[in-house]
Amino acid sequence: MPTKLKMNKFKVLLLIITVTIVSCKNPEKEIDKLEIAKKYYNVLDKSNVSGIETLLTDSLLTKETEYGYEQTFSKEEYVEWLKWDSVFEPQYKILQIKQENGIVKSKISKTDKRISFLHKEPIITEQVIHFDKDKITAIETTKYVVFKDSVFVKNREDLLNWIDKNHPELNGFIYDQTKSGGMKYLNAIELYESKK
Repeated sequence: MPTKLKMNKFKVLLLIITVTIVSCKNPEKEIDKLEIAKKYYNVLDKSNVSGIETLLTDSLLTKETEYGYEQTFSKEEYVEWLKWDSVFEPQYKILQIKQENGIVKSKISKTDKRISFLHKEPIITEQVIHFDKDKITAIETTKYVVFKDSVFVKNREDLLNWIDKNHPELNGFIYDQTKSGGMKYLNAIELYESKK
């Protein structure tokens, strides 16, 4: 009997130790980065300014690999950029998306009033989204799948030259990525198109 009692005590002790070890391991739940990325594109598509803040770290690095360009936005600056983007009524479509090794890779189509004027069709890019836990730290455009550089640049130059001659009060709109700058940009496009 005493041996049986010792065995039961040993089993109870072993059970307590096992439960303690398992509960202390604190397995970090796998974060669904794919879901966060989908929310990000939905926020852009809906121009949901308040929705973006919960998805980003305090700053966001944006990179365009093909053009060797990068810019770091504070969260407030990116919110301001989103307000600028919203003026043109953007439509973002996810064409492909997958999570791989802690990042999300996607193929995205974007069109809006500005892109329709300058590019005449949606711009399609491949992007990589980088994370710090459950927050987005960087958006890297790794490839322009559909982007007609010459069409875009020619239409932009034609617009800038015409505005310079006919509406110089709007000059500088192209560099002003605030909501008011976006409204001037849209106004410039509308004035240019109404001359035809």
